[in-house]
Amino acid sequence: MARPTGAQIALRRDGASAVVTEVGAGLRSWCVEGVELLDTFPAAAPADSYRGKVLAPWPNRVRDGRYLFDGAEHRLALNEPERGAALHGLALGERFEVIARATHAVTLGCDLGGRPGYPFALRVEVEYALGDAELSFALRATNTGDGPAPFGGGLHPYLRGRADDWVLEIPAATRVPVDERMLPSGPPVAVAGTAHDFTRARHVGRQRIDTCFGDLARDGDGRARVRLAGPEREIEVWLDERFRFVHVYTADAVDDPERARAGIAIEPITCAPDAFNSGAGLEVLEPGAAVTARCGLQARRP
Repeated sequence: MARPTGAQIALRRDGASAVVTEVGAGLRSWCVEGVELLDTFPAAAPADSYRGKVLAPWPNRVRDGRYLFDGAEHRLALNEPERGAALHGLALGERFEVIARATHAVTLGCDLGGRPGYPFALRVEVEYALGDAELSFALRATNTGDGPAPFGGGLHPYLRGRADDWVLEIPAATRVPVDERMLPSGPPVAVAGTAHDFTRARHVGRQRIDTCFGDLARDGDGRARVRLAGPEREIEVWLDERFRFVHVYTADAVDDPERARAGIAIEPITCAPDAFNSGAGLEVLEPGAAVTARCGLQARRP
Protein backbone atom coordinates (compact mmCIF):
# COMPACT_ATOMS: atom_id res chain seq x y z
CA MET A 1 0.00 0.00 0.00
CA ALA A 2 1.16 3.54 -0.76
CA ARG A 3 2.17 5.47 2.33
CA PRO A 4 0.44 8.81 2.94
CA THR A 5 3.84 10.54 3.13
CA GLY A 6 5.33 8.62 0.21
CA ALA A 7 8.81 7.13 0.14
CA GLN A 8 10.80 7.21 3.36
CA ILE A 9 14.38 8.42 2.92
CA ALA A 10 16.69 7.09 5.64
CA LEU A 11 19.84 8.93 6.69
CA ARG A 12 22.58 7.55 8.93
CA ARG A 13 25.81 8.80 10.41
CA ASP A 14 27.68 7.18 13.28
CA GLY A 15 25.16 6.89 16.14
CA ALA A 16 22.51 9.11 14.57
CA SER A 17 19.72 8.51 12.07
CA ALA A 18 16.84 10.40 10.48
CA VAL A 19 13.92 9.76 8.12
CA VAL A 20 12.69 12.32 5.59
CA THR A 21 9.41 11.89 3.71
CA GLU A 22 8.93 12.25 -0.03
CA VAL A 23 5.58 14.02 0.43
CA GLY A 24 6.17 17.46 1.87
CA ALA A 25 9.90 16.78 2.39
CA GLY A 26 9.04 16.46 6.07
CA LEU A 27 11.17 15.26 8.96
CA ARG A 28 9.58 12.08 10.34
CA SER A 29 12.31 10.79 12.62
CA TRP A 30 15.53 11.87 14.31
CA CYS A 31 17.34 9.40 16.54
CA VAL A 32 20.55 9.74 18.54
CA GLU A 33 22.09 6.69 20.21
CA GLY A 34 19.00 4.71 19.22
CA VAL A 35 16.60 7.07 20.99
CA GLU A 36 13.81 8.78 19.03
CA LEU A 37 13.89 12.50 19.82
CA LEU A 38 10.80 13.57 17.89
CA ASP A 39 7.17 13.18 18.88
CA THR A 40 6.36 11.81 15.48
CA PHE A 41 4.08 9.45 13.53
CA PRO A 42 4.36 5.95 12.00
CA ALA A 43 5.54 5.48 8.42
CA ALA A 44 2.12 4.13 7.43
CA ALA A 45 0.22 7.08 8.91
CA PRO A 46 -0.32 10.68 7.79
CA ALA A 47 1.61 13.50 9.42
CA ASP A 48 -1.05 14.74 11.83
CA SER A 49 -0.84 18.20 13.42
CA TYR A 50 1.84 19.25 10.89
CA ARG A 51 4.46 17.04 12.54
CA GLY A 52 7.83 17.63 10.91
CA LYS A 53 6.33 19.57 8.03
CA VAL A 54 8.14 22.06 5.81
CA LEU A 55 6.17 25.31 5.72
CA ALA A 56 6.38 27.19 2.40
CA PRO A 57 5.76 29.62 0.78
CA TRP A 58 4.39 30.93 4.07
CA PRO A 59 4.36 29.65 7.66
CA ASN A 60 1.47 30.08 10.09
CA ARG A 61 -1.69 31.89 8.96
CA VAL A 62 -2.84 34.30 6.26
CA ARG A 63 -5.92 36.15 7.50
CA ASP A 64 -9.05 35.19 5.54
CA GLY A 65 -6.70 33.71 2.93
CA ARG A 66 -6.47 37.18 1.37
CA TYR A 67 -3.58 39.52 0.75
CA LEU A 68 -2.50 42.31 -1.56
CA PHE A 69 0.77 42.02 -3.43
CA ASP A 70 2.19 44.15 -6.22
CA GLY A 71 -1.15 45.91 -6.66
CA ALA A 72 -3.30 42.78 -6.96
CA GLU A 73 -5.51 40.93 -4.45
CA HIS A 74 -4.98 37.20 -4.06
CA ARG A 75 -7.25 34.64 -2.39
CA LEU A 76 -5.89 31.40 -0.97
CA ALA A 77 -7.87 28.30 -0.07
CA LEU A 78 -8.90 28.24 3.59
CA ASN A 79 -7.48 24.98 4.95
CA GLU A 80 -8.31 26.13 8.48
CA PRO A 81 -11.93 27.19 7.94
CA GLU A 82 -12.78 27.30 11.65
CA ARG A 83 -10.42 30.27 11.95
CA GLY A 84 -10.91 31.57 8.43
CA ALA A 85 -7.24 31.19 7.57
CA ALA A 86 -4.84 29.71 5.05
CA LEU A 87 -2.39 27.78 7.21
CA HIS A 88 1.23 26.70 6.70
CA GLY A 89 1.65 27.08 2.96
CA LEU A 90 1.42 24.90 -0.15
CA ALA A 91 4.24 22.38 0.22
CA LEU A 92 2.46 20.17 2.76
CA GLY A 93 1.08 17.57 0.36
CA GLU A 94 3.48 18.01 -2.55
CA ARG A 95 5.80 15.24 -3.72
CA PHE A 96 9.40 16.38 -3.70
CA GLU A 97 12.03 14.88 -5.96
CA VAL A 98 15.42 13.80 -4.67
CA ILE A 99 18.09 16.06 -6.17
CA ALA A 100 21.13 14.78 -4.31
CA ARG A 101 21.62 12.02 -1.80
CA ALA A 102 24.37 10.64 0.40
CA THR A 103 24.32 8.25 3.34
CA HIS A 104 24.07 11.13 5.81
CA ALA A 105 22.33 13.84 3.74
CA VAL A 106 19.59 14.47 1.18
CA THR A 107 18.40 17.42 -0.89
CA LEU A 108 14.85 17.51 -2.28
CA GLY A 109 13.07 19.99 -4.53
CA CYS A 110 9.61 20.99 -5.69
CA ASP A 111 8.09 23.67 -7.93
CA LEU A 112 5.23 25.56 -6.28
CA GLY A 113 4.22 27.87 -9.12
CA GLY A 114 0.81 28.74 -10.47
CA ARG A 115 -1.40 27.79 -7.52
CA PRO A 116 -4.77 29.39 -6.70
CA GLY A 117 -4.01 32.46 -4.63
CA TYR A 118 -0.27 32.09 -5.26
CA PRO A 119 0.31 32.57 -9.00
CA PHE A 120 4.08 33.02 -8.61
CA ALA A 121 6.73 30.65 -9.94
CA LEU A 122 8.78 29.38 -7.02
CA ARG A 123 11.32 26.60 -6.68
CA VAL A 124 11.69 25.25 -3.14
CA GLU A 125 14.58 23.02 -2.11
CA VAL A 126 15.32 21.54 1.31
CA GLU A 127 18.42 19.84 2.61
CA TYR A 128 18.83 17.64 5.68
CA ALA A 129 22.29 16.59 6.88
CA LEU A 130 23.30 14.50 9.89
CA GLY A 131 26.25 15.17 12.17
CA ASP A 132 27.21 13.12 15.20
CA ALA A 133 24.47 14.55 17.40
CA GLU A 134 23.12 17.24 15.10
CA LEU A 135 20.62 17.44 12.28
CA SER A 136 20.92 20.53 10.10
CA PHE A 137 18.20 21.87 7.82
CA ALA A 138 18.36 24.36 4.95
CA LEU A 139 15.37 25.84 3.12
CA ARG A 140 16.05 27.56 -0.20
CA ALA A 141 13.51 29.41 -2.34
CA THR A 142 14.21 30.69 -5.86
CA ASN A 143 11.94 32.90 -7.92
CA THR A 144 11.81 31.24 -11.34
CA GLY A 145 9.17 33.60 -12.72
CA ASP A 146 9.22 36.97 -14.43
CA GLY A 147 7.82 39.10 -11.58
CA PRO A 148 8.41 39.56 -7.83
CA ALA A 149 7.15 36.86 -5.44
CA PRO A 150 6.40 36.91 -1.69
CA PHE A 151 7.99 34.18 0.41
CA GLY A 152 8.20 32.91 3.97
CA GLY A 153 9.10 29.48 5.29
CA GLY A 154 9.76 27.27 8.26
CA LEU A 155 10.05 23.81 9.79
CA HIS A 156 7.60 22.25 12.28
CA PRO A 157 9.29 19.53 14.39
CA TYR A 158 7.79 18.33 17.67
CA LEU A 159 10.44 17.40 20.24
CA ARG A 160 9.54 14.37 22.30
CA GLY A 161 8.97 14.70 26.05
CA ARG A 162 6.15 15.87 28.29
CA ALA A 163 5.75 19.62 27.91
CA ASP A 164 5.24 19.96 31.67
CA ASP A 165 8.67 18.47 32.38
CA TRP A 166 10.86 20.48 30.03
CA VAL A 167 13.02 23.40 31.10
CA LEU A 168 12.73 25.95 28.28
CA GLU A 169 14.92 28.88 27.25
CA ILE A 170 13.95 31.26 24.43
CA PRO A 171 16.26 34.22 23.72
CA ALA A 172 13.38 36.46 22.58
CA ALA A 173 12.63 40.03 23.63
CA THR A 174 9.13 40.16 22.09
CA ARG A 175 6.15 38.08 21.09
CA VAL A 176 3.37 38.56 18.54
CA PRO A 177 0.00 39.09 20.34
CA VAL A 178 -2.94 37.25 18.77
CA ASP A 179 -6.72 37.28 18.90
CA GLU A 180 -9.18 34.40 19.30
CA ARG A 181 -8.44 33.33 15.71
CA MET A 182 -4.71 33.09 16.48
CA LEU A 183 -4.07 36.02 14.15
CA PRO A 184 -1.92 39.04 15.03
CA SER A 185 -3.87 41.61 17.04
CA GLY A 186 -1.27 44.37 17.28
CA PRO A 187 2.44 45.19 17.18
CA PRO A 188 4.96 42.97 19.00
CA VAL A 189 4.94 43.27 22.79
CA ALA A 190 7.82 42.88 25.24
CA VAL A 191 7.98 39.58 27.14
CA ALA A 192 10.14 40.83 30.04
CA GLY A 193 8.50 40.08 33.37
CA THR A 194 5.52 38.26 31.81
CA ALA A 195 4.46 34.62 31.60
CA HIS A 196 6.06 34.50 28.14
CA ASP A 197 9.49 35.48 29.41
CA PHE A 198 11.80 32.50 28.91
CA THR A 199 14.99 34.50 28.48
CA ARG A 200 16.15 32.68 31.59
CA ALA A 201 15.60 28.94 31.51
CA ARG A 202 12.62 27.77 33.57
CA HIS A 203 10.14 24.91 33.76
CA VAL A 204 7.18 25.04 31.40
CA GLY A 205 4.94 23.33 33.95
CA ARG A 206 1.25 23.60 33.07
CA GLN A 207 1.66 26.77 30.99
CA ARG A 208 0.03 26.61 27.57
CA ILE A 209 2.17 28.15 24.84
CA ASP A 210 1.19 28.74 21.22
CA THR A 211 3.25 31.83 20.56
CA CYS A 212 5.46 33.44 17.93
CA PHE A 213 8.56 35.02 19.47
CA GLY A 214 10.75 37.66 17.82
CA ASP A 215 13.68 40.01 18.37
CA LEU A 216 15.92 37.02 19.01
CA ALA A 217 19.26 37.51 20.74
CA ARG A 218 22.09 36.00 18.72
CA ASP A 219 25.63 34.82 19.28
CA GLY A 220 28.65 36.17 17.42
CA ASP A 221 27.96 33.67 14.63
CA GLY A 222 24.50 35.17 14.08
CA ARG A 223 22.67 32.20 15.54
CA ALA A 224 19.80 32.32 18.02
CA ARG A 225 19.51 29.28 20.28
CA VAL A 226 16.33 27.85 21.81
CA ARG A 227 17.06 25.24 24.47
CA LEU A 228 15.05 22.43 26.02
CA ALA A 229 16.44 20.51 28.99
CA GLY A 230 15.07 17.33 30.52
CA PRO A 231 16.39 14.68 32.89
CA GLU A 232 17.77 12.49 30.09
CA ARG A 233 18.51 14.84 27.22
CA GLU A 234 19.15 18.46 26.31
CA ILE A 235 18.12 19.69 22.86
CA GLU A 236 19.12 22.94 21.26
CA VAL A 237 17.46 24.42 18.19
CA TRP A 238 19.64 27.01 16.47
CA LEU A 239 18.40 29.49 13.88
CA ASP A 240 20.44 31.56 11.46
CA GLU A 241 19.66 35.21 10.73
CA ARG A 242 17.14 34.39 7.99
CA PHE A 243 14.98 32.66 10.59
CA ARG A 244 13.87 35.87 12.29
CA PHE A 245 11.16 34.29 14.47
CA VAL A 246 10.49 31.08 16.36
CA HIS A 247 7.04 29.70 17.15
CA VAL A 248 6.74 27.56 20.27
CA TYR A 249 3.73 25.27 20.81
CA THR A 250 3.09 22.98 23.77
CA ALA A 251 0.80 20.73 21.67
CA ASP A 252 -2.33 21.35 23.71
CA ALA A 253 -4.80 20.98 20.81
CA VAL A 254 -3.26 18.34 18.54
CA ASP A 255 -5.42 16.07 16.40
CA ASP A 256 -5.11 13.14 18.84
CA PRO A 257 -6.13 14.36 22.33
CA GLU A 258 -4.28 11.47 23.95
CA ARG A 259 -1.03 12.96 22.62
CA ALA A 260 -1.65 16.44 23.98
CA ARG A 261 1.49 17.93 25.56
CA ALA A 262 3.52 14.82 24.65
CA GLY A 263 6.06 17.10 22.99
CA ILE A 264 6.89 20.71 22.26
CA ALA A 265 7.03 22.11 18.74
CA ILE A 266 9.95 24.48 18.21
CA GLU A 267 9.32 26.02 14.80
CA PRO A 268 11.96 28.22 13.15
CA ILE A 269 10.14 30.60 10.77
CA THR A 270 11.43 33.37 8.54
CA CYS A 271 8.46 35.70 8.98
CA ALA A 272 5.69 36.47 11.44
CA PRO A 273 2.12 35.12 11.23
CA ASP A 274 0.09 36.87 8.50
CA ALA A 275 3.27 38.35 7.03
CA PHE A 276 1.65 38.37 3.58
CA ASN A 277 -0.47 41.23 4.97
CA SER A 278 1.78 42.83 7.58
CA GLY A 279 5.12 42.41 5.80
CA ALA A 280 6.83 41.43 9.09
CA GLY A 281 9.85 39.44 7.97
CA LEU A 282 8.43 38.81 4.50
CA GLU A 283 10.94 38.11 1.72
CA VAL A 284 10.13 39.65 -1.66
CA LEU A 285 12.11 37.76 -4.28
CA GLU A 286 12.81 39.42 -7.59
CA PRO A 287 13.03 37.25 -10.73
CA GLY A 288 16.02 34.94 -10.45
CA ALA A 289 16.66 35.83 -6.80
CA ALA A 290 17.02 33.18 -4.11
CA VAL A 291 17.06 33.10 -0.32
CA THR A 292 18.32 30.36 2.01
CA ALA A 293 17.47 29.93 5.70
CA ARG A 294 19.27 27.44 7.93
CA CYS A 295 18.60 25.90 11.31
CA GLY A 296 19.59 22.80 13.21
CA LEU A 297 18.78 20.43 16.05
CA GLN A 298 21.52 19.41 18.49
CA ALA A 299 21.25 16.81 21.26
CA ARG A 300 23.46 16.12 24.22
CA ARG A 301 23.40 14.51 27.62
CA PRO A 302 22.62 16.87 30.52
